[in-house]
Amino acid sequence: MGMFNRLHLIRQVDLFTLRLFLSAIEEQQIGRAAIRENIAASTATKRIQILKDIAGIQLLERGPKGVVPSPAGEVLARYVQQIFDSLEDLRSEISSFTEGVRGELTIASARTIVVPFLAREMGDYSREFPLVRLTLHDVENAQIVRQVAHGQADVGVFAAAYGLDLDGVDVTPYRRDRLVVVVPRDHLLSERTGVTFQDLLPEKLIAVTSMLGAFRAAAGRLEREFEPEYHVRSASVALSLVQAGLGVTVQPECLLTQEDLGSVAVLELAEPWAVRKIHIATARGRTPSPAAGAFLTQLLDRPSDHRGA
Repeated sequence: MGMFNRLHLIRQVDLFTLRLFLSAIEEQQIGRAAIRENIAASTATKRIQILKDIAGIQLLERGPKGVVPSPAGEVLARYVQQIFDSLEDLRSEISSFTEGVRGELTIASARTIVVPFLAREMGDYSREFPLVRLTLHDVENAQIVRQVAHGQADVGVFAAAYGLDLDGVDVTPYRRDRLVVVVPRDHLLSERTGVTFQDLLPEKLIAVTSMLGAFRAAAGRLEREFEPEYHVRSASVALSLVQAGLGVTVQPECLLTQEDLGSVAVLELAEPWAVRKIHIATARGRTPSPAAGAFLTQLLDRPSDHRGA
C-alpha cells in the first residue's frame, strides 16, 4: 500500500468515485451503493479499491451491520462532503445567472422504483432545475405505461413484467437489480444460499401484486397453478408478514435495508426472470419537452466502467 499523494488523487479520482464512497458509507454495503449509483458491483469495488490505494490506508472496515468508515475514512468522508456542499453552492450561484429550464414534468412510477432510485434522482433534478414543477404518480406497472401512452405522464419508469402491453411507448433501458427470496431466520430454507421457484411452491408464498404475473407464468411452466395465500400491494407489507413468520416472499434486493437483513434470511432466486429490468417509457413518436429531456439526460447519465480506473 502506497502513501497519500495529492496530485495522484487529483489526476486519478473523479467526483463520481468520491460520491460512490459516500454512498457506500450511507448504505453500509458496496453492493447497495452500486445499485444506488447505477453501476456494476465489481466496478464499484474497483473504484473504491483505487481510492484506498491512493489514500495509502484502509478507508472502509467491516462492522456488525456492514461496512463502516475507518478513522481515516471518516476524515476523507468529511472533506468529500465539503466538496459536494461547495458544488451545490456553486450550482445555486451559477443558476442565478440564467432562467434555465422551466415548465411542468409529470413522472409515473411505482414505489419499488421510487424509493431506491427515483426519489434521489428527482431531488437532484429539482435542485438543478428549480423552475420545473414536478408531479409524481405512484401507480402500478400497467398504469405507468398507459399514462405515458395517453399523455397523462411525460416520463414513466417501470419494471419489465410478464405480459405487459408496451403499445404506444418507446422504451429505454435504465437499471437492473435482482429479485431475492426473503424467509424467516428460523425457516428450513434459511440454511440454503439459493432456491428455485419450484422450491417455493409448497411454501406460503406472499405475493406482491406486481409479482403475480411472473409467479403465475413460472408456475405454468411447471404445469402448476399458483394462487397466493397472502396477496398484498406493498413489498413492505409482505416483508412484515415474513418477519411475523407467516410465509416467504420475493422482492427486489434494493428494497432491503441493513436492519431488515438482521431479522430475515435472504436467498438467491435461481431463475432467469430474477433479474429485474427497469426501463424508461416515453410517448412513441413524440419529442420530449425541454423539462422531460433534461430529466431523461439525468437518468441516463452514468459513468462507463473504465472511468477513474
